Amino acid sequence: MTATLIDGKAIAERMRNETKAEAATLAAAGWAPRLVSVSVGDVAAAELYVRNQQKQADAAGVAFEARNYPESTSLEQLIGVLQGLNADPRVNGIIIQRPLPAHIPVKALQKIVHPLKDVEGMHPSSIGNIVYNDLVLGPCTAVAAVEILKTLPLQMEGLNVCVIGHSEIVGKPIAFLMMGLGATVTVCHHMTRQVAVHSRAADAVFVAVGKPGLVRGEMLKPGAALIDIGINRVEGKTVGDADFASCAEVAGWITPVPGGVGPVTVATLMNNAVLATRMQMDHYRAAFTAVG
Repeated sequence: MTATLIDGKAIAERMRNETKAEAATLAAAGWAPRLVSVSVGDVAAAELYVRNQQKQADAAGVAFEARNYPESTSLEQLIGVLQGLNADPRVNGIIIQRPLPAHIPVKALQKIVHPLKDVEGMHPSSIGNIVYNDLVLGPCTAVAAVEILKTLPLQMEGLNVCVIGHSEIVGKPIAFLMMGLGATVTVCHHMTRQVAVHSRAADAVFVAVGKPGLVRGEMLKPGAALIDIGINRVEGKTVGDADFASCAEVAGWITPVPGGVGPVTVATLMNNAVLATRMQMDHYRAAFTAVG
């Protein structure tokens, strides 16, 4: 192995320490950050995520409440729940856990969460702000992946970047975030011909497709940074979208799976929680402060 392993857990810990300090400052001002997690039906699939979020929230000084609703809950009832959370000044962030029952379209719920409480960065306005390089509460996984790249000794301006995967919440936001930093970005997807031609020309490669072993060492430029965002289960093990062994022989830096983007994503969620709390505090103060 020639690549330097990127320690996502260490990056997450640094972020968490900063978040904890900010959370303490807000709590002293009477605005202790508080998250509410909303899940519907059988929570087994989301239980690990919720448990991890609870643990990370505790470490970051953010209050966390998990709410589970019966699978029979209607879309209209859930919209009412979210509207109540939007109106509650004691709630600073809302997380919608996936998967949801078939009769509950996740996008319909994401549109209901108030943009100031959208700590997941999934509201259309949060996604749209990235196009204008106005990153307030961005989608956590995309922001985390870019933050990891920024820790490396690479100059973002003019960097050749290849993004493999163009989902609305990961691939596309990464592309816009990197363009905002001055990088030259190529986005590859399932209709791209000869992905390797593009990835081999890149100084940094992000991959988020959901196909284990998709990126191999021969697809990388020697010394390039590889940020693997994929999460797949293969023979009882969690692996990414890259063939780690072959890629590690070529890349200059590589994120492990697990232990790479995942911990930084949760740390970004907690950072978004304190950012959202501060924005709400400023909003309420501006709205209700008497003008002399």
